[in-house]
Amino acid sequence: MNYSFLIKQFAILTAVYFIGEVIAVIIDHALPGNVIGMLLMTILILRGVLKLEQVEIASSMLLDNLSLFFVPITVGIISYAEIISLELFAILFTTIVSTIIVLVITGKTVQHLLKQIKQKG
Repeated sequence: MNYSFLIKQFAILTAVYFIGEVIAVIIDHALPGNVIGMLLMTILILRGVLKLEQVEIASSMLLDNLSLFFVPITVGIISYAEIISLELFAILFTTIVSTIIVLVITGKTVQHLLKQIKQKG
């Protein structure tokens, strides 16, 4: 089986990520490079410069295995258990509030987009 298409897709994802990191360094880290890369990817896809099919399979593979990327973070957190226990309330409060904010904004965005789709359709 020929996997050259997969190498091209990962190369595109890596290139956009790298460009985002370079932009972050140039603008003195006002935003993280990965966030800038995601914004850049969104702009490229929405403008038609990049087709979704050009990165779809590689992106799906990364998302399907996303839980594996959290293993090193979890191990790191365990090594700081004492510090975390001292700030547990602040961490839990921030996590709960930010989760609620994300859920509300996501829900409102989906409702707005569905309303627009129904109006056009």
